Amino acid sequence: MARRASPVARWGLGVLALVVLVLVLSAAWARLRPGTPIQTHGPENRVVRVQVLNGSGEGGIGSRVASYLREGGFQVVEVRNAERSDFFASMVVARREDVSSAEAVARYLGGPPVVRQAWTSDLAEVTVVLGSDRSRLRLE
Repeated sequence: MARRASPVARWGLGVLALVVLVLVLSAAWARLRPGTPIQTHGPENRVVRVQVLNGSGEGGIGSRVASYLREGGFQVVEVRNAERSDFFASMVVARREDVSSAEAVARYLGGPPVVRQAWTSDLAEVTVVLGSDRSRLRLE
């Protein structure tokens, strides 16, 4: 003789099924929805040139970030270790008065803070400094 589930157990099972369905649909929407195009061109319609400095102390993370930036249409001009390897926070440094290029890079990476440190450099308009919080960056 089979036991029937109580109304409370059936209700709980229904709520659980609904929660799982909402999570699956949410994940599918996040992956498949059209994203906002990232501005990879700065002033004068030039591709944004980015320097990547690894200050996290973890080997290889600079190359991973550089690869991800290249996939996004940015021009990575240099990847190297920072002068220190104990940076806590990752940041995007604007090397020009106009910070729009740095803000575009920061949006693409998931929103690290933008710091304005304008100086004339033919190398890059933007520098990404990786800190030990690098796991907060979006690299996929």
